[in-house]
Amino acid sequence: MIFSMFRPSDDACTYPLFIPANHFAVQTLIKLRKMAVDLFSDTGLAAAANEILTVLQPALAKYGMVEHPTHGRIWAYEVDGYGNALMMDDAGTPSLHSLPYLGSCEINDPAYQRTRRFIHSDANPYFVKGTAAEGVGSPHVSRDSVWPLSMIMRAFTTADDREVHQCLQWLRNTTDGTGFMHESFHRNDPTNFTRKWFAWANTQFGELLLQLADQKPALLNQRYGDA
Repeated sequence: MIFSMFRPSDDACTYPLFIPANHFAVQTLIKLRKMAVDLFSDTGLAAAANEILTVLQPALAKYGMVEHPTHGRIWAYEVDGYGNALMMDDAGTPSLHSLPYLGSCEINDPAYQRTRRFIHSDANPYFVKGTAAEGVGSPHVSRDSVWPLSMIMRAFTTADDREVHQCLQWLRNTTDGTGFMHESFHRNDPTNFTRKWFAWANTQFGELLLQLADQKPALLNQRYGDA
């Protein structure tokens, strides 16, 4: 697999084999292989991408999953290839939460669904639940902080309209009146937030709204409570 030094949050990895990034790399190489042929007629580049894939994909399948005592066989966040694994998820994409968004699997994939249940449970040390909202946080900030990025990704990766509605309500009502997505906010107090302007979250929120406008416009016309 491909080694990583840092996560999307800019925090250092605990173990060097960062599983979400390896999933992302697989999808990127698959697209590169196709583009090399379709756009540039570059069979050498396509062969090079394919050579990496023939090693990376089976290694990811072999070393990237672990047996969790409660949730069964699920994807790990980081591994070292020698049996050690870090079981968590972080709000930043690529993440375990984002695997269908990346194209690594379908939303209803059993392994993903088991992993998703782990992510939204107390077994994930960065799952945060409070009176204002619930979602995945990050070691990058306070352990009491929810990241809007995680609620956006939760809406992207569900077929349940009720879950999408709940995520939109949380997102709408935790901006502290700014109308923008923040990096994070305290689980019980949305006025206590980090980054008044966070382009990553705002851009991905915009992407979510465009997708919903195209695929489920009725959801955007529902009432979402007071901000």
